Amino acid sequence: MPKITPFFWFKNDAEKAARFYTSVFKNSKILSIARYPQGSPGKPGSVMTVNFRIEGQEFTALNGGSIPGFKINPGISFVVHCRTQREVDYYWRRLAAGGKKVQCGWLEDKFGVSWQVAPDVLLKLWTTKDRAKAERVMKAMVKMVKLDIKKLEQAARAD
Repeated sequence: MPKITPFFWFKNDAEKAARFYTSVFKNSKILSIARYPQGSPGKPGSVMTVNFRIEGQEFTALNGGSIPGFKINPGISFVVHCRTQREVDYYWRRLAAGGKKVQCGWLEDKFGVSWQVAPDVLLKLWTTKDRAKAERVMKAMVKMVKLDIKKLEQAARAD
């Protein structure tokens, strides 16, 4: 068991969400499903938690019901590192389906979870010692919703 596991609180979509995420990411699977026992706060036999793994990272999803203040929000997000535009496009399309496209590579999926779909080259362009180049890349990025590698690289070159 890992030292730290991200834990999602869902009203009642834990299994649905876990199955969705494991369908999006190739190297993933459902590890276990625990059900509410008799005498617990949940309906006996209904899904309590789902443990799943994506790309080596374990997660737990809980059907915790509706409690004020226990809501998923964009204060926590997950970054999907992409090597190519094809990867960016794939994850963007899959994760944004039924959700909300935001800005700068951020989206909120249909369960309310925030994701950043980002090309690896972006960090390289931001951390260059050429501050003017980094500024051009930043200005180009803030105009985007889904990130476009070619446009980011063009901004870096000042074409």
